[in-house]
Amino acid sequence: MKLHSKSATLLIALSVLPLFAFAQVSDNEVKIGVMVDKTGVYSANGGPGAVRAVEMAVQDFGGKVHGKPIQVLSADYQNKVDIAATKGREWFDREQVDMIIESTDSAAAIALQKLGAEKKKVMIFAGSASTALTNNECSPYGIHYVYDTYALATGTGRAVMQEGGDSWYFITADYAFGSSLEKDTTKVIQKMGGKVHGTRRHPLNATDFSSFLLQAQTSKAKIIGLANAGKDTQNAVRQAAEFGVGRSGQKLATLLVFDTDIKGMGLNISQNLLFTTGFYWDYNDETRNWSKRFYAVHGAMPTMIQAGAYSATMHYLKAIQSAGTDNADAVTKKMKETEINDFFAKGGKIRANGRMVHDMYLAEVKTPAESKGEWDIVRIKRVISGEQAFQPLSENTCFLGK
Repeated sequence: MKLHSKSATLLIALSVLPLFAFAQVSDNEVKIGVMVDKTGVYSANGGPGAVRAVEMAVQDFGGKVHGKPIQVLSADYQNKVDIAATKGREWFDREQVDMIIESTDSAAAIALQKLGAEKKKVMIFAGSASTALTNNECSPYGIHYVYDTYALATGTGRAVMQEGGDSWYFITADYAFGSSLEKDTTKVIQKMGGKVHGTRRHPLNATDFSSFLLQAQTSKAKIIGLANAGKDTQNAVRQAAEFGVGRSGQKLATLLVFDTDIKGMGLNISQNLLFTTGFYWDYNDETRNWSKRFYAVHGAMPTMIQAGAYSATMHYLKAIQSAGTDNADAVTKKMKETEINDFFAKGGKIRANGRMVHDMYLAEVKTPAESKGEWDIVRIKRVISGEQAFQPLSENTCFLGK
């Protein structure tokens, strides 16, 4: 059967029309939910700053995608898994939220990962660290963007071992993140011939670390590894200084540190600490320019969570633009196909299991004498390539991409 010449011409014309001519945005709006700790132990690391970073990305994108408005919602999950899960379900079911980005703890993130898989909605993890998110708890709709416990252990653990710190005692936060970080660091230590003399677990938002530090000192381990974060890390470091940990010959290894922690502790206490980070505001002209814009709206330089939240949101919106729809399957496919090149990451790639692979950095806190300004607090000692920093696919247990 032959097509009429006019019909054939019409079909050809339709086939070459740009995708956005048929763009489909559900509910005529793209809604992004930002799940953060607004007032608690992690509020400075992500918190309101992560919300502002997402809002900046939306504004920089133009506030619309395919002519439809982009709305940002935010919620304080109060460091409680049940609140995170309930609010996430409410957002998806009642508010028609299309994507949730979090800066929470790992236990809440795992609950949100399961919810995203159930609802077929995009979940982006900017602040949680557990490698379970890209292993046994992976999802086709989950993207782990900034860092994880494998990268932290590879960076800091390896560096400390290379400098002779071959015996460890862990003080670990008693929830999914702390356990994962201790486990991944222990693997590095043992692989490099070191030993772990013991571990003590503490509750979230602990104020008194004296008994933990005394036991760590008694162990005679060369390194006291802090597998915690936020104000817990700050309190432990301050009290370790009071206990004379550095003077006794033992050293601290802070396995997750943010710029805001260093500011909170001050350079007198935190100087010379080694840590691994996915971003530093003063690394190059691109990071400085964006960070100064962020400072203007937030009053502080960004952490890696906040910078990563901006980058991830922008990557998500570009994927909607390119895919011609906000459908989660099409968007995550486009996100995984598209390389990330911005101030946060160069050559970043999202694997089938959702892990965004990018360079990490081994950093060292400056001394007060070295600092030339309020936020001149860190030097980057070494770049850790993404392939070295993150878990190799040969060790991965996610069903995706097998």
